[in-house]
Amino acid sequence: MNDEHEERLSVKAIWPFALIIFLIIVMIVPIPYYIEGPGSTENLKEFVTVDNKKDSASGAFYLTTVGVRKATLGSALIANFSDFKEIISKKDLMGTSNSSEYARIQQYYMSSSKNAAIEQALKLADIPYEMTFKGVYVLAIEDNSSFKDKISVGDTVTGIDGNTFKSSEEFVNYVKEQKVGQEVTVSYLQDNEPKEATGKLIELPTDKKAGIGIGLTDHTEINSSVPVEIDAGDIGGPSAGLMFTLETYEQLTQKNIRKGYRIAGTGTINTDGVVGRIGGIDKKVATANENNIDIFFAPDDEITDEMKKAEPKIKTNYEEAKAAAEKLGTKMKIVPVKNVQEALDYLDKLKEKE
Repeated sequence: MNDEHEERLSVKAIWPFALIIFLIIVMIVPIPYYIEGPGSTENLKEFVTVDNKKDSASGAFYLTTVGVRKATLGSALIANFSDFKEIISKKDLMGTSNSSEYARIQQYYMSSSKNAAIEQALKLADIPYEMTFKGVYVLAIEDNSSFKDKISVGDTVTGIDGNTFKSSEEFVNYVKEQKVGQEVTVSYLQDNEPKEATGKLIELPTDKKAGIGIGLTDHTEINSSVPVEIDAGDIGGPSAGLMFTLETYEQLTQKNIRKGYRIAGTGTINTDGVVGRIGGIDKKVATANENNIDIFFAPDDEITDEMKKAEPKIKTNYEEAKAAAEKLGTKMKIVPVKNVQEALDYLDKLKEKE
């Protein structure tokens, strides 16, 4: 009897510790998924500097982010019951990239977004500028490329066999004129450090011409008589393009286009000023609402037939933002914009905030 009694007491004594260990595992040990949720709302006065001066006018423009973190069993369970959190796989988040490559690609997209925003703002403010080609940015590397384990996603290719180029088109045309199997030496920058790698050109499946076997795009920098600096820190991705454009334009012109309002938004920007579709807009609306934003600009993008085939219930970013705002019961005004000029026209009609 004493042994049985002692055994029951032992089990009772162990049970709380076992429960604590179980809860620690559930809440701390990561699983191979990520959770996307509302991120941060960042004041762009802290990010953008024009002519070495800070923005001191009333109101503010804000970028909004989607928060991404590794999931645990506990956080995944909680996310399952949230309107503004989503469980996604690593493949859905990063594609075929590893964590390091994904981070570098996101930083490229941010850099490209800043350039496009500065270009648009300078155009709108009628200030001349010059775009400088820095090289070919590596977005992907084919598995059969002989440079696969030498050049990395995120590097900038600056030349081949001592030859430099003024655009990615010039670069591609030069390589296509070479022979498949020909050995070449590629010059490139990796984390701003100049390097060289030697390998053989492969046959590209698209046109049977010679190629290195990389996915590429132009890596450019913009310069003007009025210096513009945008420092987004560790934030990556292209979705702050619209808001960077508006903040830069305000500082260039000092027209007080905000009129005292707290204005957030999202959307890519291209060289024509078109505001492009982004992901996770519902989560961005949620973080903007948490931070007492007055107005939120949402891309009024066009849904193509191809997009509808892939996702029959697809909505525009504006429709998604409106639906999120209705769930939140927010007083924040959701404003659709197709291009940066529409955003400026809306701001022009605003009355000063009381």
